[in-house]
This record gives sequence, structure tokens and C-alpha cells, in this order.
Amino acid sequence: MRKVVLADKFAEIREHWRPCVVGTLNGQHVKLAKFRGDFVWHHHADEDELFLGVRGHFRVEFRTHVEEIGPGEFVIVPRGVEHRTVAEEEVEVLLFEPVGTRNTGNVQHAVLTAPPYEQL
Repeated sequence: MRKVVLADKFAEIREHWRPCVVGTLNGQHVKLAKFRGDFVWHHHADEDELFLGVRGHFRVEFRTHVEEIGPGEFVIVPRGVEHRTVAEEEVEVLLFEPVGTRNTGNVQHAVLTAPPYEQL
């Protein structure tokens, strides 16, 4: 039961697209990640995801529209909805999703699918 200082935890993250767990709450992981570039199109059959912008601007692209996200803004992606994230510059993002959620959902990607999550 210690506070989490986001700036300190983000400073420990060295790789883009590799979420790190900073907490667990009622079967949900609280994860931090740095994004840069384009992620793979994917969906999660059984999990909703929350993306909260902490630093920088990114977008969550859907097949029907795009949501621009900045610091202090979030979007919830409902289960089953195909999406991808895109960041022109490095951004810091907090994610909230069920334990066991694979970052690439229904897609196995040689580079972007993260190994088991690191706990910071």
C-alpha cells in the first residue's frame, strides 16, 4: 500500500509498446506504456480497454472514426471493437484492462505482441 509516482514509473520504461503493470485492482491491471508509431489493428473478444493520456497526444483509430487523445483524456474501447493506436511522437499512457489481456488481442505479431507483463 504505497503511492505510485507516475513520472518515476514512466522513467523506468525503455521500450515502446511494452506495457508494464503498476497495480492490480479487482481483477484489473493498471498498466503504463510508452507509444510511438503505429500499432497493429486488433480487437479483444472479451475485454474492454481504457486508454488515458498522461503525456503527449495520440489517436485511437477505429474503422468508423478516430479519437484524438491528449493529457487528461481517455477513451474506452469496448470488447470486440477493432482498433489501433497511433502516436506521431512518444506518448505516455495509462491502461486499465482485465488481468491476462494480451496487448495485441486477437493478433499474434512478431514484434508488437508483448511478453508477460513486467511489474514496475
